[in-house]
Amino acid sequence: MMHQLPPLPYEKDALEPFISVETLEYHYGKHHKTYVDKLNGLVKDTKEAHLSLEELIKTQKGPIYNNAAQVWNHTFYWNCLTPEHKLQPQDELLEAIIRDFGSYEAFIELFSTNAMNNFGSGWTWLVKDDQNKLLIINTQNADNPIKQGVYTPLLTCDVWEHAYYVDTRNNRALYLENYFNVVNWNFVAENFLSASLDPQ
Repeated sequence: MMHQLPPLPYEKDALEPFISVETLEYHYGKHHKTYVDKLNGLVKDTKEAHLSLEELIKTQKGPIYNNAAQVWNHTFYWNCLTPEHKLQPQDELLEAIIRDFGSYEAFIELFSTNAMNNFGSGWTWLVKDDQNKLLIINTQNADNPIKQGVYTPLLTCDVWEHAYYVDTRNNRALYLENYFNVVNWNFVAENFLSASLDPQ
């Protein structure tokens, strides 16, 4: 199969003033697209050509894994964002956040601290583990938590510099502040409820 660059779930200016059109043009239109193109080149005419992104992430190593994971990670990341600014978690998701982190504010602080301390390039994730507990984890470079088989991703933040350098230069803290203004908590809640109904 040929892997496709999925359309963004909103217009490129929809996340302003928190994430700019220019960032979307580079991050989505160049970086994300390049991972798709490289992956298609790597699997063309191989036995891996028919595998889905999830299957590639779970079975492959090296360049195929890296590009497949980055395609998946970025698609998930775009869905974690929304033009509906300053949403907050509700209902069962909020209850689970309070249960496992103490409060919504404590969660934001811990997630941001993890993202700030994620050295170099990588991703910071809110995940559900196989005991139905919410955790915040960091992965390096392209690494994706579904490869480990015990985590269900609920939310991710891209902390590669290309995610924020156009807008905030080297100020990752400001990027994280902007990020939480556009988190799609409805998407996170859908992931949480799906994971709760289908425990690993």
